[in-house]
Amino acid sequence: MKILKYFLEAFFIYLLFFLFKISGLKFSRKFSSFLLLTFGFLFRKKKIIKDNILKVFKEFSDSDIDILIKKMWSNYGLTFSEYVFLDKFRYNKFNKSHIQISGEEIITEIKKKGKPVIFISAHLGNFELMAMELEKKNLNLAAIYRPLNNFFLNPFMVYLRRKYLCKIQVKKGLVGMRETIKKIKENYSLALMVDQRVGESERYPFFGVPAHTTTIPAQLAIKYDLEIIPIFLERGENNLFKMEIQKPIKFQKTQNYDLDKKNITIEINRIIEKMILRNPGQWIWTHSRWK
Repeated sequence: MKILKYFLEAFFIYLLFFLFKISGLKFSRKFSSFLLLTFGFLFRKKKIIKDNILKVFKEFSDSDIDILIKKMWSNYGLTFSEYVFLDKFRYNKFNKSHIQISGEEIITEIKKKGKPVIFISAHLGNFELMAMELEKKNLNLAAIYRPLNNFFLNPFMVYLRRKYLCKIQVKKGLVGMRETIKKIKENYSLALMVDQRVGESERYPFFGVPAHTTTIPAQLAIKYDLEIIPIFLERGENNLFKMEIQKPIKFQKTQNYDLDKKNITIEINRIIEKMILRNPGQWIWTHSRWK
């Protein structure tokens, strides 16, 4: 039954991608946004999304929640349609730049030091652009990704990511961790999203509520003495993206590994909270960190 579900889902998505490609980016964005606004509830129950929102915005009324959900699905739809136009983003095939980047002096400093770092971010705006724009700055970069559950669709998404986002794609998990460590030793920086639930991971405060949280950035930062660089990315007016490369997270390393891991992870969660609050309508509220 699950195989049939995945097949039909993949068939529908591939059909949409084909229609998007022949229709052009402008129309595809509008149509995809409309689709997700209309049928988004089929992918995730509104109650789950509402419960997540109320954990952060306890004072929100039903109308406030509806407005936020509409913004989320609209941005999700826009991002979905942009997958088949990643070549335009990669090779700047627009009349005007599609993105404004601040904090480029931090990239310059990283290059001068000649040492890998860990770039972290959240699923905001078109989150896929982070690795792309960093690699375009001529950084040795490996992007850590979570494979899609749908095995009919995942190979195509991995192909798109490798061809246009970041050549080195490392799958999350034990095998992927070995590859990650290998890339660090080969002087590759890492890029990963840290705002989703990662299996039965450890729990740390996220908006004041214990939530499943990845500790991978903290563990790698401690073991290999790496800086952690937050990246904030959002969609602005007329789909002009803004990417903010922030200063490295400051932390004092001690002789207590567990305490250091905890403190760094808590600080990462605080930074992600601030990112989400800056533009909550562009965060994906469908994933339950608090389950």
